[in-house]
Amino acid sequence: MTIHPTADIHASAILEEGCVIGEGCVIGPFCCVGPNVVLGPKVHLKSHVVVTGHTEVGEDSVVFSFATVGEIPQDLKFMGEETRLIIGKRARIREGATLNAGTDGGGGLTQVGDDCLIMTGAHVAHDAILGNNVILANQVAVAGHCVIGDDVIIGGLSGIHQFVRIGRGAIIGAVTMVTNDVIPFGLVQSARGELDGLNLIGLKRRGVARDEITALRAAYQSLAQGDGAFLERAERLAGESDSAYVQEIADFILGTSGRSFLTPK
Repeated sequence: MTIHPTADIHASAILEEGCVIGEGCVIGPFCCVGPNVVLGPKVHLKSHVVVTGHTEVGEDSVVFSFATVGEIPQDLKFMGEETRLIIGKRARIREGATLNAGTDGGGGLTQVGDDCLIMTGAHVAHDAILGNNVILANQVAVAGHCVIGDDVIIGGLSGIHQFVRIGRGAIIGAVTMVTNDVIPFGLVQSARGELDGLNLIGLKRRGVARDEITALRAAYQSLAQGDGAFLERAERLAGESDSAYVQEIADFILGTSGRSFLTPK
């Protein structure tokens, strides 16, 4: 066990032999930290937090009460193999959230990027990969093997089907079931998850130039109303547009998909 001398650990916390506790960490009452856990500098476990498995929690992250981080996956094929969970810097993992380690069949790694907010009761399943600045609102369920890009927001009580990809900058409305891939900067809403435009508010908040937003709107109309099948429209976009944002959408559509795509109305 390695505990930095500046760490503040409550007397009721249980730290198993082998864990690594970084500089300035605060571990509150009745927390349990497993033998293969690494807490980076200034990680704060509030109270009644369980961090277990082969788990790394990045610098300045805060885990709130009754969250369970690094437990084995909810996958009947899991046979106790050594898999991992890596959480980036400045994560905020709120009360009752659950994040599971990976499986051999899915690559052995669940990963959460920097500056993510995982709200109350949200779940990140095995082998899911979350980018930076992702927000999962209350009770969101992200199934196994999902890939979620940077700057994605998923509204409360929404569910993301296994193997779904959500592109950078997309937004998912509350109480939505997403069963197919979502293009970058897409806006998804309705109970069964329909692609209903672009996340224009998010683009403007991030300071995307007006001409890029105009190009994105034109590209979306081409995907919605152009000639040919959806993939053919994407191929034309890839060859015609000079916008890096439009190219990102085209590359996403032309990449490997395990669930096909939500397409424009």
